[in-house]
Amino acid sequence: MLRLPFLLLTNLLLGLRLLLGLPFRLMAARKRPTWIRFRLAGELPYRPRPVQRFRFGGAAAEPATVTSLEALGRALKVLAADPKVEGILLELEGLGIPDAKREALRTLLSDFQAAGKRVVSWAVMVDTDAYPVLGAADEVLLAPMGRVELVGYAAEATVLGEAFGRVGIHAHFARRGDYKTAPELFTDGKVSDIQRQTLESFLDERYGVLVEAISSDRGKTPEEARALIDSGPYSAKRALEAGLVDGLVHEADLGAHLGLEAKKDEEPPVPTYDAYLATLAFPPVKWRRLRRKPRLAVVDVAGIIIPGSGGAGRFAAADSVVKALRKAGRDPRAKAVVLAVGSPGGSALASEQILEAVKRVAKQKPVIAYVDQICASGGYMAAIGAKEIWSAPHAVVGSIGIFVGKFEYGELLEKLGIHRTTLARGENAAFFSSSRGFTPHERAALEREVEEGYQSFLELVAQARGRTKEEIHQRAEGRVYSGLRAKEAGLVDRIGGFEEVCRHALDEARVPSDDFELVRYGDARARLSLLKLLMGAAHPATYAFCTTAWSLQRSRAFRRFDD
Repeated sequence: MLRLPFLLLTNLLLGLRLLLGLPFRLMAARKRPTWIRFRLAGELPYRPRPVQRFRFGGAAAEPATVTSLEALGRALKVLAADPKVEGILLELEGLGIPDAKREALRTLLSDFQAAGKRVVSWAVMVDTDAYPVLGAADEVLLAPMGRVELVGYAAEATVLGEAFGRVGIHAHFARRGDYKTAPELFTDGKVSDIQRQTLESFLDERYGVLVEAISSDRGKTPEEARALIDSGPYSAKRALEAGLVDGLVHEADLGAHLGLEAKKDEEPPVPTYDAYLATLAFPPVKWRRLRRKPRLAVVDVAGIIIPGSGGAGRFAAADSVVKALRKAGRDPRAKAVVLAVGSPGGSALASEQILEAVKRVAKQKPVIAYVDQICASGGYMAAIGAKEIWSAPHAVVGSIGIFVGKFEYGELLEKLGIHRTTLARGENAAFFSSSRGFTPHERAALEREVEEGYQSFLELVAQARGRTKEEIHQRAEGRVYSGLRAKEAGLVDRIGGFEEVCRHALDEARVPSDDFELVRYGDARARLSLLKLLMGAAHPATYAFCTTAWSLQRSRAFRRFDD
C-alpha cells in the first residue's frame, strides 16, 4: 500500500534534483570531455558487489575504477551514442580475470570500437592473462619503466606419494577409471602420462586462443605471435621494438598524448565517467520503477564440496548451498535461478545432496547451471540437476568418476614414539582406522564401494543428459573436457557468457528482460585449504574430485570463478 506513494515521492525528488542541477550542467556541457578514463583492476566481477553500509577503514577505490563488467557495458553504450566523445583511455592495474571474463571484456571494447570510437590502453605492467585486454585497444601504451610479462601459460602438477612415504604416511585409494587421476596426488611418486596429457590439452587450447588474440590485435601471423610469446618477458623498450605496444608514455603525459589541454602547473586531466555525466544536460537517471524489475537468483557452488555447513576455507558446504537453494526457491520474486558452479568436486555424498536440492528448485522455476572456469567431478554432479548447463568455451568440465580411500598414519606415529594397538570385533570394524591400511577383506569392500558409487554417478548423469549409461561411461572414467569439447560430448548444452545465461534464464521463466535485478545467495569467497582436505580424507569416504582441475586452477592460466 505504501510502495506506490514512496516510489512517486522518490521519483519526484530525483526529478527535482535533476532540474536543480540543470543550469550547472548546461554550463559544464560546453566543456564536455572528449576522452573518458576507466581503470581495470583486480578480479572485476560480472555485476557490482553489494555495498557494505557500515564499513570503516580501508583505502577508497580510485574514482575511475570499473566496478563490474555490467557497469562498464552500460557506460560504453552511453559514450558510444555521444558524437562528441572520441574514445576512452583504459588503464590496467593488476587485472586478474579468467578467460570467460576476458573475452566478455574484449567483446565490450569491440562493440564500442564498432560504433566509431577509439580505445587507448595504458599500463605499467601486464602479464600473459592481461595482455590480450591491453592489446585489444586501437593504441597500446606502456609506462617507460613498465614491463610486458608475456610468457605463455604453464600448469604445475604435483604428486605427494614419495614425500608422504618418507614421513610415514600412506594413502590407500581405489578409483574408477584411468582418467580419474585425483588419488595420484597422494599415492604416486611421479606425474602420470594421462595427467600430463590432460593438462597439455588444456594448455594447447589456451595457448591457441592467446596466439589468435595477438595475431588479430597486432597484425601478426600466428608464427610471429608465437615467436613474440617465446621471446618474453619484455622491458618497455623491448616491447616497443617488438611491436607489442605502440608508445611509451608517463602517466602524467597521457592527457597531452590524447590532445587534452593542461591547466598551468597541473597534470593534463583525463576525466572519469562520473565527471563526464556531470556535463550532460540530462544524464541517465535510475528512476524508481512502478513495476519491479524481474529478479534473478544466483546460487554459488564455489570451491571443494564438503558435507555440513559453514565453509571456512575455499569450500562449498552442502548444507549451506542447500539452504541458499531453498531460499532462492522460496523467493516469489526470483523468477529463475542461475547455479554458478566453480568447483573441482569433493565429497560425493555432499555433491548428491546439492544435486537433489537443485532438482527440487528446478521443479518450481527454471534453473540454469553456468561455469566460467571449473565444473568437474562433484561440481558436475551438482550441475546436472539444472534444466540446462552452460559453459565458457575453455572452462574445465567433466571428470565423471569417483575414488574412495583413506590415509594411514601408523608408521608416522611409530616414528614419533606413539604406539597403537587395534582390537576389533567384525571383519570391517577397523575399516576407518588410520593406524593401518586395508586388509584383503576391507579392500574388497572398498572396491565394491567405488564400483557402486561410479555406477550411481553414471546413472545420474545418463538420466539428466538423456543418454544411456554406456554412452556416458564412454565419456566418463574421469575424462576432463574444455567447455567446447564438453558440448561436443553432450555434457554441456550451450556455450556462452554470464550475461547471456542470465537473460536466457529469464526467457525460460517467460519474463524476458535485459534490465533485471540480480540477487546472490550463498558465499563464493571461501579459501582453499589442503590441510582440511587431508583431514577430511583421513577416513574412508567417497570423493568426486578432479586433480587436473585443481592443478589448472592454481596455475597462472586459471583463476577462481568469483563474481
